[in-house]
Amino acid sequence: MEQIEKQEKKSFLSKVKESTDHELAILGTFVRLGVVVWSGFIITLNYVDLPMFKKTGSSTDITYPASIFTGALATFGLTTSNTKSTNQKPDLKKREE
Repeated sequence: MEQIEKQEKKSFLSKVKESTDHELAILGTFVRLGVVVWSGFIITLNYVDLPMFKKTGSSTDITYPASIFTGALATFGLTTSNTKSTNQKPDLKKREE
């Protein structure tokens, strides 16, 4: 009977300490995935017009959600890059037109 009472009185931190590293890794992955989905949704709302969601006229600054999105993707090993390889020579014909 006393054991049941002690188990019920355990705090959240004591329960977390007892959990395995594998369980915490899974929880951490779901949290990071949630952050990626949330920030991607906020970025998408800036570019897509939804019938139920009216914009105020001016576009909003998405710098913060974009940095969160990039950082969360980096934790999964993905990078967003706009750099081109330096081996390409510039096409002069396209510049003249």
